[in-house]
Amino acid sequence: MKTSDFDYNLPEELIAQTPLKNRSSSKLMVLDKKTGEFEHKIFSDIIDYLSKDDVLVLNDTKVIPARLIGEKTDTKATIEILLLKDLGDNVWECLSKPQKRVKIGSIISFGDGILKAQCVFKDDEGITRFKLIYDGILVEILDKLGSMPLPPYIHEKLEDKDRYQTVYAKNLGSAAAPTAGLHFTTELLEKIKQKGIKIIPITLHVGLGTFRPVNVEDTKNHHMHKEYYEISEKSANELNKAMNEGKRIVAVGTTSVRTLESAIHEDHKFYPECKETDIFIYPGFEFKAVDALITNFHLPKSTLIMLVSALASKEYILNAYNEAIKNNYRFFSFGDAMFIK
Repeated sequence: MKTSDFDYNLPEELIAQTPLKNRSSSKLMVLDKKTGEFEHKIFSDIIDYLSKDDVLVLNDTKVIPARLIGEKTDTKATIEILLLKDLGDNVWECLSKPQKRVKIGSIISFGDGILKAQCVFKDDEGITRFKLIYDGILVEILDKLGSMPLPPYIHEKLEDKDRYQTVYAKNLGSAAAPTAGLHFTTELLEKIKQKGIKIIPITLHVGLGTFRPVNVEDTKNHHMHKEYYEISEKSANELNKAMNEGKRIVAVGTTSVRTLESAIHEDHKFYPECKETDIFIYPGFEFKAVDALITNFHLPKSTLIMLVSALASKEYILNAYNEAIKNNYRFFSFGDAMFIK
């Protein structure tokens, strides 16, 4: 299967630059994965497509202010780093820009030396590792010095950094938001609960695996980077109960899909676990856990459009995307939503 098979033409003006004032007022395209038929709705209408025979699975990861801009202590060159994954002992996997200016041993200073980062590793794929040096509590330092790691296609300043968090964000550690969840309000979630729908939280900390572009033409040659996920004992039990009762498992976002499909065991059960996954889902994949998906509209030729094409079909997805373009849907992180049922 070719990466170019998942390409489409998107007018630049349809790339959403800012979030809507009301989270749940975005457009919602409802796509039947068996027939390819679709409907145009508003996101708050999602409740009409959910029943007490469903469970809703959310990724409760919380984005850290992971984008830091500082200067090299020797040359004073400006360096930007994006913290991707905590490897322990204050060592973080990062992206750095411009990477060619960073050498092993380079020290970057942030906030007049409140935080320093020394490069301890660098590879040919653009990954660097930095040892962070600081006094105090890192979360508080990042809150002061860091900014939200918005994707490069967003050029507008984010006025309220909470708009790049879901209302249910809880477990700090993500380098990007699980953006399908940005459409939910506390009020909408409460209505869903009142309808008798069980909401089950899981965690996947979004890292390079989710948003790294596919740079090979043959999809089989693309390597996904590992991302940490966690399923609690309570969530594992609730998922098993739902599967035993034949309930439909509705995943909120591709990160929830990747977690569920990574965590389900050969006995078709879930267990409490903290692991890493590099699962790559594309057409031909056999889903064992997920029945339906709430998601955003994804970049051309990305692993995410491949994932949604595996759940529906490439033809249905690309047809739906073209219809969304005709109807001026807003695309990507702050854009509109799709429900694949």
